[in-house]
Amino acid sequence: MAVTALAGPAVAAPGDMSVATFLGKYEALKKKGLFAIGSSDIGALRREGEAGGAAYQARIAADKAAGRPPHSCPPAKPAMGQSEFLNGLKRYPPAARDTTTIKMAVADLMKRKYPC
Repeated sequence: MAVTALAGPAVAAPGDMSVATFLGKYEALKKKGLFAIGSSDIGALRREGEAGGAAYQARIAADKAAGRPPHSCPPAKPAMGQSEFLNGLKRYPPAARDTTTIKMAVADLMKRKYPC
């Protein structure tokens, strides 16, 4: 008798959500207004942004430790507000949004904001 394992859909690591998915979830929450409070998507979007920021900081540290030229030159405590972040994501052409992860987008946005 063969045994088959049941598995749910693969879950991407935080920061690996596409820009298209992120913006879609954000717009859906925005439409719900106050009814969005308590939605698990709020936490999921927050974790995506945080993971993108953490990956960016790790990249900057790795470049520095390896003596490589920096990807970008942020201040000691780089910051990006919600509106700035969302507007940056919306700048991606629709065709690129499915293949651009939040980690990639954060790196791109920070390079644009803090060039060397």
